[in-house]
Amino acid sequence: MLPDRLAGVLTAIYAAYGLGWEGLGDSEKQGSLAEEAIWLGRALHATLPREPEAMGLLSLMLYSQSRRGARRNASGDYIPLDQQDTVLWDAAMITEADDLLRQAGAFARFGPFQCLAAIQSVHAERRRCGTTDWRALATLYEALLIMKPTTGARVSHAAVVARMDGPGAGLELLNRIAERDIVNYQPYWAVRAHLLAEAGDMEYATNAYRSAIGLSSSEAVRRFLLRRLDAISPKNA
Repeated sequence: MLPDRLAGVLTAIYAAYGLGWEGLGDSEKQGSLAEEAIWLGRALHATLPREPEAMGLLSLMLYSQSRRGARRNASGDYIPLDQQDTVLWDAAMITEADDLLRQAGAFARFGPFQCLAAIQSVHAERRRCGTTDWRALATLYEALLIMKPTTGARVSHAAVVARMDGPGAGLELLNRIAERDIVNYQPYWAVRAHLLAEAGDMEYATNAYRSAIGLSSSEAVRRFLLRRLDAISPKNA
């Protein structure tokens, strides 16, 4: 398979997984789409067993899928990654993802899907040690931004930097993103709202939360953001 064709196939499979992942817990059909994307990832890896980026993609999806049971509570409410009960993560799936990522690394051809998988491996390590290595995450996001400077990567990098250096540092990075790239990008507004609230700027945080809520396609995420908005509203001050 030619490199340019492989990149397109990898991107298409990951896009399908993303659609299913966003709907996990909200729609059985979307959940099955995530599982089908993983099946395609396995088929691609079997076809190209020496392609590290195919291993990276499959590893990435497995890390994400391992947290499926922890993303909603018994009432169906959304639970953000840093608040999830790691006991509910699928240990066998994480082990498989770890093995794939190690195999990919042996080829010494580090690409964006391997980098995304490595980011998820850092989060997965919290299951073993109870903490998150934010410095390692920042380094990996910096590498990802060199290879593939997407809006999503820039927003995630800003969120990680904020965990290390405070909300002001994260907001500074968010402010560098072009308006055309974030006007309808829900994760940007959710992260911005959270950092503004941490910085004590409740007026602008309120506006950002309203934007994030309006752009969210998940009812569970909307409820989560509404609770955060309610927590900073004047009546609770």
